[in-house]
Amino acid sequence: MRQRNVKNKEIIIKNSNYFLENPENYLGKWHNVFQNNNPIKLEIGMGKGKFIIENAKRYPDINFIGIEKFDSILALALKKAELENLNNLKMIRLDAFNIDKVFQKEITTIYLNFSDPWPKKRHEKRRLTSLNFLKKYDSIFKNNNHLIMKTDNKDLFSYSIKSLNNYGYYIENITFDLAKLNDLNNISTEYEEKFTKLNNPIYKIEVLKDKK
Repeated sequence: MRQRNVKNKEIIIKNSNYFLENPENYLGKWHNVFQNNNPIKLEIGMGKGKFIIENAKRYPDINFIGIEKFDSILALALKKAELENLNNLKMIRLDAFNIDKVFQKEITTIYLNFSDPWPKKRHEKRRLTSLNFLKKYDSIFKNNNHLIMKTDNKDLFSYSIKSLNNYGYYIENITFDLAKLNDLNNISTEYEEKFTKLNNPIYKIEVLKDKK
């Protein structure tokens, strides 16, 4: 989907207290960034930041990192974060393909919210639940692998179930229509709110994989 350009995005990004430049410099040192040993949870493709910011507000004893590769969207998320006073939130500019160059055995949970489905077969390796990425995640999880995914794309959801199962993940929770659960603990994303208003089903899966 085409994204609108955000005026002064470079200045917004540069001046934000929540943004970290050159995240690869913090490989293996993210607890030093937060100056504590609290769990670190990661959202890949945070969009405009609603989900990751709400999590940081609700769970002050957990550290959260949001990843976004597009400057304009990152700037919107940072503007939203600047309205808060949070010590447990950082945002970085990163292509997910390089995730293993930035984190090393430090992450307790990965969130994949409304990721690009990359529907064409030739683009399978770009899907965030493809074998290509699942191998990368192995090196960044601290203990057992814990991944939570939401999507409105039925085909991506079906693909992900198979991919995760084949890689040794087991299903902890799964739903094919999140809105019907009326889960008061659910923190929604901008996309989730949009699709829910359209009565589109939201698929969610939580999976675990033991360390070998």
